[in-house]
Amino acid sequence: MDHPMPSAGRTITLPTLDYGDVTLTCPQWCTGHADHRPDTYRADIHHRGPDVVLAFHGAEIIAAGLSQSPFATIVTPGLGGPTVGASVSPPDRSLTPVDLYSLAVALDSYADQLRDLAEQLHALLVGGAR
Repeated sequence: MDHPMPSAGRTITLPTLDYGDVTLTCPQWCTGHADHRPDTYRADIHHRGPDVVLAFHGAEIIAAGLSQSPFATIVTPGLGGPTVGASVSPPDRSLTPVDLYSLAVALDSYADQLRDLAEQLHALLVGGAR
């Protein structure tokens, strides 16, 4: 599915609690800052891309999207920061490309387990076993 994205080089100015008005350039994938509040600290400003969502029966199971906090001072992996990452929820962590591939492998394995469970359930229902 294609998502409309703003053009690269779009400059915005956001009010912050600690630095006043902060002007920054949004990356091409950033969907905007409509949810920005003026009582936000500069370090908490973040760019977000559109989410890739797995939903089932109207419930969101997992969502992931590009994320970057250009003024963050956090250097703890998994908590986001000035380097672009993939924000995944759950588990509410920022993932590297390697981590994201590992998550995809885990989801593939889980899908296999669900198919096995579906076959077991089908056999129980068809066979009348309890």
